[in-house]
Amino acid sequence: MKFLRHGPIGSEKPGCLDYEGNIRDLSAVIADFTPETVTCEQLAALAERDLSDLPIIDPATRIGPCVGAARNFYAVGLNYARHARETNNPEPKEPVLFSKSTSSICGPNDPIILPRGSEKTDWEVELGIIIGRPCSYVSQEEALDYVAGFCTINDVSERAYQIERGGQWIKGKSAPNFGPLGPWLVTPDEAGDPQNLGLSLSVNGETVQNSSTADMIFSVAEIISYMSGFMRLMPGDIIATGTPEGVGLGLTPPRFLSAGDIVELSVEGLGTQRQTVVANDQ
Repeated sequence: MKFLRHGPIGSEKPGCLDYEGNIRDLSAVIADFTPETVTCEQLAALAERDLSDLPIIDPATRIGPCVGAARNFYAVGLNYARHARETNNPEPKEPVLFSKSTSSICGPNDPIILPRGSEKTDWEVELGIIIGRPCSYVSQEEALDYVAGFCTINDVSERAYQIERGGQWIKGKSAPNFGPLGPWLVTPDEAGDPQNLGLSLSVNGETVQNSSTADMIFSVAEIISYMSGFMRLMPGDIIATGTPEGVGLGLTPPRFLSAGDIVELSVEGLGTQRQTVVANDQ
């Protein structure tokens, strides 16, 4: 199934997409999709329920991030072979792990806000994993059993903050609205093979990323198994699995986002995002 959250910022309600494409409100059935409720078991029970008696929501309603109150937002760097080459990096021998601040999370169509002084804000379409069971020391063969669902993520990045300012990448990854999430959390049975999904991203109508998860260096199962050897992954944890070639940093000459730009991105079967880039006026 495709689960989602709808409504104003900070007041989102749970919902799902029915088979006719209508948004159905799930507020009478579940309080929200948060780490307490985004479990494999809970989502499986919801999938068995008859949705026909649930209210239909206005399709113009804002869509929020598909997981609320996330505790952890992890990411994997340099995980596509052609992306590693375009950034003049060797393919890593182990997954490159970093975190994004959970305060960066926003809805899939909320604006990208340029940080103050930013000159190198970049785009990254990614396949996202939502963990659905406590997960420690799992094998690759078992790893996918711990996935509640998949989603589309834009791992927005300020490259000067990430690369030129020293320290860890989190500084360039964590500004407000640098983590558009959704529109949907798609359960594994509907998402299909996570290693055979197309990804694309355009800026102002020009396609700049167009690839497949088949180019990932470390698969979804490898990432989960590897991470679970260093930390306990928990329900509601988000993992962005890396981006393919075509980021602004890798273009010749490099190209970065400016106020007024329109970014559109999708992962096959997981939904489309559309963001307008705006200046920080706070």
